[in-house]
Amino acid sequence: MTAPAPLVASDLDRTLIYSAAALHLTGPDAAAPRLLCVEVYEGRPLSYMTETAAALLAELARRTTFVPVTTRTREQYRRVHLPGPPPEFAVCANGGRLLVRGESDPDWQRTVAARLAAQCAPLDEIRAHLDRTADPAWLRSARTAEDLFAYLVVERSLLPEPWVKDLAAWAEPRGWTVSVQGRKIYAVPRPLTKSAAVAEVARRTGAPGILAAGDSLLDTDLLLAADRGWRPGHGELADTGWRAPHVTALAERGVAAGEVITRAFLDGATAPGRA
Repeated sequence: MTAPAPLVASDLDRTLIYSAAALHLTGPDAAAPRLLCVEVYEGRPLSYMTETAAALLAELARRTTFVPVTTRTREQYRRVHLPGPPPEFAVCANGGRLLVRGESDPDWQRTVAARLAAQCAPLDEIRAHLDRTADPAWLRSARTAEDLFAYLVVERSLLPEPWVKDLAAWAEPRGWTVSVQGRKIYAVPRPLTKSAAVAEVARRTGAPGILAAGDSLLDTDLLLAADRGWRPGHGELADTGWRAPHVTALAERGVAAGEVITRAFLDGATAPGRA
């Protein structure tokens, strides 16, 4: 008898889907993979997968519970059109919003709100500190996401390296974490985690295990909570040399890593005799 399939939970940006700047196509143009656009923003193509990865993901979504897990807001997530049937569950805002058939789950929102109120400084305090300390010379915009966390869009070449370290040191005793992803600096409440939302999906579905992938420090808790995981050869986790015994550190970078991860998900979720 075939064992139940594990839950498959994956970060999106720079894990499964890639902007043109993140594709990392280093070989000859004639050897480049065919790409499928999966996101359009302001009338222009924005994010891609290889066509092979798209076919693998469509098959995965038909055969198991696939959960997109992202720091994106709900509005940003809804721009992404992944291959295969629409996911029944999706995690947005770094775990702050649990979508069930496309709608935000009110019970989960109440759970998250209670945790944040009890365990960390309020968002207004964090935003005020960012407004005081960010330098207009390198700051391009300051935003909040879903009234849950804050992020800055910066000019990385002008950003003083100590500034991020100082921000992290200031945020840590207030119950917040800091992550740098491309041109964005995130300040996120520590209780706001992808893993907590994915654990809730696993509880609701009765999944016997979790497979996960991610590239950034905000994916660390998700990878640690999984039974098996994968991280690409780029991103914060690769740059810091982060490893865990059950997490495969791939050599592949860019969109090629996304294809390897999708194939690993399908193999891991459908292998005979899986736990």
